[in-house]
Amino acid sequence: MKIFTDTFIFCLSTILLFSGNSINAFSYDYSATTKCLVEPQRAQYGGGIIVNPDFNSSLEGWTADRLGEVEEGVSKAGNRFIVVHNTTHPLDSLSQKVQLEKGNLYSFSAWVKISEGGETVSVVFRTTDGELVHGGKVIAEQGCWSLLKGGIVANFSSPVEIGFQTQNTKVEIWIDSVSLQPFTKKQWRSHQEQSIDKVRKSKMSFQITTTANKTAMQGAVVSIKQLKSDFPFGCGMNHNILKYTDYQTWFASRFKVTTFTNEMKWYSTEKIRGRENYTVSDAMLKFAKQHGISVRGHNIFWDDPKYQPDWVKSLSPEHLRKAAAKRINSVVSRYRGQLIAWDVVNENLHFSFFEDKLGENASSEFFSTAQKLDPNTIMFMNEYNTIEYSCDEKASAVNYREKLQEILQYPGNEGIIAGIGLQGRFGSGQPNLAYMRSSLDILGSTGLPIWLTEVNAADGPNQAQYLEEILREGYCHPAVQGIVMFSGPEIAGFKNMSLADTNWKNTPAGDVVDKLLGEWESVTMEVTADDTGFVDALLFHGDYSVTVQHPETNSSATLSFRLTKDVPQATIDVRI
Repeated sequence: MKIFTDTFIFCLSTILLFSGNSINAFSYDYSATTKCLVEPQRAQYGGGIIVNPDFNSSLEGWTADRLGEVEEGVSKAGNRFIVVHNTTHPLDSLSQKVQLEKGNLYSFSAWVKISEGGETVSVVFRTTDGELVHGGKVIAEQGCWSLLKGGIVANFSSPVEIGFQTQNTKVEIWIDSVSLQPFTKKQWRSHQEQSIDKVRKSKMSFQITTTANKTAMQGAVVSIKQLKSDFPFGCGMNHNILKYTDYQTWFASRFKVTTFTNEMKWYSTEKIRGRENYTVSDAMLKFAKQHGISVRGHNIFWDDPKYQPDWVKSLSPEHLRKAAAKRINSVVSRYRGQLIAWDVVNENLHFSFFEDKLGENASSEFFSTAQKLDPNTIMFMNEYNTIEYSCDEKASAVNYREKLQEILQYPGNEGIIAGIGLQGRFGSGQPNLAYMRSSLDILGSTGLPIWLTEVNAADGPNQAQYLEEILREGYCHPAVQGIVMFSGPEIAGFKNMSLADTNWKNTPAGDVVDKLLGEWESVTMEVTADDTGFVDALLFHGDYSVTVQHPETNSSATLSFRLTKDVPQATIDVRI
């Protein structure tokens, strides 16, 4: 077997070091989630709590007493694995019982292969009362090994049985390198912080010298102030922003990116056929521009039949095609070049209103048209439950990736600037961060930008705590390039997850958001140069203003710079 390098940040990383004036480049490698290998890699974390993860001791630790046949296999390279075949039920497979401890997060992985075609293989955790908890899935292929990733959060201390599932019982499933690694919440948080330091920050060095002879200026004071964060962390906005000045002040003082919750949707801009009205969305966009707030376009179409304009629902396919063409041309042309993104088709994994009436390529055609109308704006799918719920197979990360590939491979769509929109509408229970991370890994393998687009945590006693966990998990992942919450002040109608009450006092969720806004930016700092004239600082990405002053000579200099992920390390020479 090949060696699979363990890392406690859950992401394979490569550090490339360059000398001179060049920089350190840090990159994450998701190739294991996409490559189909001739030989499987070794079990992550040595298998964690799995007994005999690589099957080098035959079936020790494993159970194969259900219907079907289980036998050992050996590759030409000498690798041992297990083959399950002749099953009659999707859950007939190899299994192992493990003990889960309440409060821990468990990262799962395994390498799987099938005898023919391409089939979905899932990992399933069976509790003592018979409940099945899906922990992840992969589309396995014939002739090569694929990585199945997932996880589970333990809300109880109890044994569970880990098994594998496929709906096609006629194929053989080959299994190897199984791993289940537990982490405490403290360990998980530590991993997040390590990842944030690598992904969201860069090391800056300032060399302070004299203008005359380039002599190092020991004792020079360097004041570093961040003017703007490079990471878009924002909040949804609705029409009430036009009515309440307090809402305007509250929003503009915190956020620099937003999504209009309903005001750009078709049912808002054309309630009556032929009578378009963009008055509200135009005014909201004007407010956003005045305050330097970037706007995501949400949405061009919504594939849920329930959320079509009433007059659209009864249209014939011919008339719907004409109405849809008018809609996309109208809204995209109106806001061309003014938005940072378009949610082209909302929730087209769960629903298929347009596909059912206009054909299976409806979403692909909409993407093609939107990109031609607004060629420099990122075009997103936007879906729920991809990171929130492992039991929703329709919206799993592998299905999402497959649908997006289908859209991008449609004739003429090869050059589309595409993005991955994940709503992040979590329930009131403990979020499964292990599953969330594995889903982000799978979608991160596309190389496309990921945004969490409608984040909230349902009302409940631990809402603020769970919101913080979700936001930290999204922020620490290198593939995530922006986060927008669907929440706001109670006076604007945000009742499920209010950030401020009717007196503009923070709710617990609001306290979390303000804390993270402060935590995810560099505080203004003053640092004194050492005897070589150097000052080092680890800074969040963004725009900065720097003032350098020497207390004895009264000489000074000011400069500004922009720090991005493309510059993980740099040195600036400052002469005063």
